Amino acid sequence: MPEHSDSPGSPESPESPESPDRTLLVTGAPVVAAGTPVRAEALAVRGGRVVHVGTATDARAALGGRVDEELHLDGGLVHPGFVDAHCHPVMYGQALAWVDLRPERVPDLDTLVAVLREAARDLPAGVPVRGFGYEHRRLAEGRHPDCHDLDRVAVDREVYVMNASGHGGVVNSHTLRACGITAGTPSPEGGSIGRFDNGEPDGQLWDAACDLLTGPAGVKIGNHGPNFHLSEPDAIMADHLLRAQEVFLAAGVTTVGDAQVSRREMETYLRAHADGTLRMRVSAYLTSALLDTALDLGVVRGFGDDRFRVQGVKFYADGTLGGWTAYFPEGYAADCCHHGQLYHSAEEYADIVRRAHAAGLQTATHAQSPFAIGMVLDAIEKAQADRARDDMRHRIEHCGLPTDEQIARMADLGVVPVMQPQHHLRTGDGTLTAVGDLGHRYNPAGRCADLAVPVVFSSDAPVAPPAPLEAVAAAATRRTVLGTVLGDESLRLSVGAGLHAHTGAAAAALHREHAVGALAPGMLADFTVLDADPLTVSADALTGIRVRETWIGGSRAWAAPGR
Repeated sequence: MPEHSDSPGSPESPESPESPDRTLLVTGAPVVAAGTPVRAEALAVRGGRVVHVGTATDARAALGGRVDEELHLDGGLVHPGFVDAHCHPVMYGQALAWVDLRPERVPDLDTLVAVLREAARDLPAGVPVRGFGYEHRRLAEGRHPDCHDLDRVAVDREVYVMNASGHGGVVNSHTLRACGITAGTPSPEGGSIGRFDNGEPDGQLWDAACDLLTGPAGVKIGNHGPNFHLSEPDAIMADHLLRAQEVFLAAGVTTVGDAQVSRREMETYLRAHADGTLRMRVSAYLTSALLDTALDLGVVRGFGDDRFRVQGVKFYADGTLGGWTAYFPEGYAADCCHHGQLYHSAEEYADIVRRAHAAGLQTATHAQSPFAIGMVLDAIEKAQADRARDDMRHRIEHCGLPTDEQIARMADLGVVPVMQPQHHLRTGDGTLTAVGDLGHRYNPAGRCADLAVPVVFSSDAPVAPPAPLEAVAAAATRRTVLGTVLGDESLRLSVGAGLHAHTGAAAAALHREHAVGALAPGMLADFTVLDADPLTVSADALTGIRVRETWIGGSRAWAAPGR
């Protein structure tokens, strides 16, 4: 794989080296041109890049009269491919292969056990039974399952259900024994082992404690994040990535940022890149557990090519709001004795950020609570004071509950918050229960925009599905699935600004705004065809807009059935 320039704004290498002069003319639908709400008539592409956006006559002339392929659409809208700046495609594909435990399907623990039992009947003996997506606050019982609940599924094999947050879950008694987890097993730094009142483990494993599930030869990341890197044979991992790509492309997403890459993901992406099955563009953020390895190898920002590249390093400050592991030193409103946790001390965290920054690696840190967000800002400010670097665009992932003062600091420091409006859509009510009225500020995109902080959207799939228009709608209405409206109008973001947050601004968060996220001459020809213009419908109607086709580098990557 060729090395890409370390310059964040340098042009990327041409796509489709086998046919660098192949041309495409797109007509028959308005085209979203970069930097303007005005719609163009046509799009001209040569060698995988846009050469003209304008009238059909001028677009055809820009191709010198030679059109190898003409895509004549029957209406709709040609829109820049969406950019999902924070997601976990390999994990998402794996979760799609597991039992679906989302609240829409699993309202209570008896149903959870029943659907897992049904899945177990179709599996060979000894094969683990795994499920994804339960939300304990939306179960009728209002609690997590425990190991005894899962023992009703199977007692002779692993049963593991992952919470919708991805930060942990619950295993059965068989798995506790197989992993050697007993009353005497201490909770690791940056993680927790759930316990019954008598001190025996109850099956819950959170954050860094998930290392206990991956086996002696599996991926270990210590107190550098939740370990969801459960390895399977290469062919199965390839299938997981193929399955995930199909969903992303069907949603019009053409570029993603994988926000936690271990050797499992790296190997999966490199194999797919080599055999031509990596269709999306992927920017990888290595887990900070690999920071020493990256520095030893001299891996720098932008190492790779326009299909797969290493962009930076993923860190964790605190845990998740959904699992009550985000850190609140004063305690949660719902339980003043519960504080959540930090993955690192402030001093340790500041040191690893300093080392990444000094090497020119962009940092992307998960932080939800005001305390954790402040810890990130302090570390970045100190790193810049030690060694000033221009335009690093250090990121705060999720950035769920920043204060106005912290948002102003982000503007001063050039820090980019990468939010997921689908989180407050799905779990905003649970956040209100957990942290009280502070939860009304969850994902304050409007305040960020007002204070000149770039707003970036993403899905965090599998925590939420890749659905950019759902994210834009959620930010515009701030209405949860249960009908609660979070905060006041100052926290909302307009549809137009939301679309930019999922295209141009998201591309900039990946240092790729000169190549993706817009349709303009010189940009990669990554676009999606929508069946309506999002700016012409109400925010509530956005989720009814469908994707017809998705194109990457001027080649069709996905089409709706029947097209």
